[in-house]
Amino acid sequence: MRVVIVGQQWLGAQALKLCLDRGDDIALALAPAAGDSEEYDRLHAAAMQARVPAQVCPRRVEAAHIPSGVDLIVAAHAHAFIATSARQAARYGALGYHPSLLPRHRGRDAVRWAIHMGDPITGGTAYWMDDGADTGPIAAQDWCWIRPSDTPQTLWRRELAPMGLRLLAAVLGELDAGHIPSRPQDDTLATWEPAFSSKLLSGS
Repeated sequence: MRVVIVGQQWLGAQALKLCLDRGDDIALALAPAAGDSEEYDRLHAAAMQARVPAQVCPRRVEAAHIPSGVDLIVAAHAHAFIATSARQAARYGALGYHPSLLPRHRGRDAVRWAIHMGDPITGGTAYWMDDGADTGPIAAQDWCWIRPSDTPQTLWRRELAPMGLRLLAAVLGELDAGHIPSRPQDDTLATWEPAFSSKLLSGS
């Protein structure tokens, strides 16, 4: 399978490794470049080490950013909007991962909101990206407990990041077998929260 990886940090780098281990052809990695620390993002560094083409990820990914003949865009901890034109440039579109049981906790701070709201369980969802905010069809899903002592960091590292990698791998396996797993989200159960901030919670 010919793949473009869009993402950053641990999940982005691990998604790249997953696809390389599977023998996929990585056409391009789109990741942040060196920041204030002058160190490359993990995905960017991993791509360079593996001699995979890497470019700085724009805030909006368009068709012009997608090489020809791409089967799938894998969005792993991606903070860029993948436009319709880009998704249409890939045979299967764009597969993303969101750290919640979609349609619950749509939005960029799903892990923080799940803990703040006292949810006893949460999970992760691999889904087909569309023009909405975490609204696309579900490809795979799993759940986990939220422990009373959990912080967003511990929950992400222990459960949700590894879960995301497993779910992406499962969907890639389904695509290999000729299946495209997809079911619509139930919008009657949807919640969406804005970026988490102490000011928002205090009402100031």
